[in-house]
Amino acid sequence: MVLQRLTALCASAEHCEYEMTEKMRKWEVEESERERIIEYLRKAKFVDDERYARALVKDKIKYNKWGRRKVEQVLWAKHIAEDIRQRVLDEVDDSEYKSVLADLLKSKRRSVKASNDYELNMKLIKFALSRGFDYGIVKQCIDCDDYAEEDCSTDF
Repeated sequence: MVLQRLTALCASAEHCEYEMTEKMRKWEVEESERERIIEYLRKAKFVDDERYARALVKDKIKYNKWGRRKVEQVLWAKHIAEDIRQRVLDEVDDSEYKSVLADLLKSKRRSVKASNDYELNMKLIKFALSRGFDYGIVKQCIDCDDYAEEDCSTDF
């Protein structure tokens, strides 16, 4: 019964081992049974932490417009191994990442009320940092006069 519920859940969306273990813990499944079920889910490719991490990173950066730091915190909270986290985050395309940040700053700039450029930039920096972007990347993007400008040649 537990195995059927978990396989159905995994078939409908990506999940990591930690999520499945926590579900079984809530359902009060014995430790030995949990380990056996997780092993089956792993071998049958219902659960794959690396595949899960790739999907999460792609979705959170592209659709939620989160920075690497915030995404990394989510991966850490889901108990994804350090080597998987770093490998998947390193695969993020820098130009796409920069584009997400530029669009986010451009959009936010229209709604921010500020009395001068310094105050505006500080509010934008604070906003971007809260979204999980690194200060260096944010500062470079803000220093570029037009956020959407492609010739702002900085490596992130």
